[in-house]
Amino acid sequence: MLERAGIVLTDAERAGIEVADFGLGRLDEVGLQLVVYVNTDRVCAKELVLFPGQSCPEHRHPPVDGSPGKEETFRCRTGSVRLWVDGHAEIRLRPGEQFTIPPDTLHSFTAGDVGAIVSEFSTRSRDETDVFTDPRIRR
Repeated sequence: MLERAGIVLTDAERAGIEVADFGLGRLDEVGLQLVVYVNTDRVCAKELVLFPGQSCPEHRHPPVDGSPGKEETFRCRTGSVRLWVDGHAEIRLRPGEQFTIPPDTLHSFTAGDVGAIVSEFSTRSRDETDVFTDPRIRR
């Protein structure tokens, strides 16, 4: 999907693609594939690749070590994605559209019929501290 979208990865980035099924073993339905370009104490940039209909379950990025939690902007590159953010009506992102999610805010997202690639620009990512609504989920 990344290649078809014209997104060029280095060999190291390709080898480092993370496949997250959140411990549920239903990757086609629940999960995502991630490429992390940079993740420092201040900024993070990733590509989130979702198969058709694949969902990232509801979660939030809580405060950690004095920070307010991760703030992230999702920008749709290909396909479409439905985004649910606490306090908002359903948001649909198509290529070129974006939305910023405040820190410590419940959200989830699901790819449309052809899947989606979403660029994430955020403050520091600490995936291990994410809080999921479903207690069965492991990161």
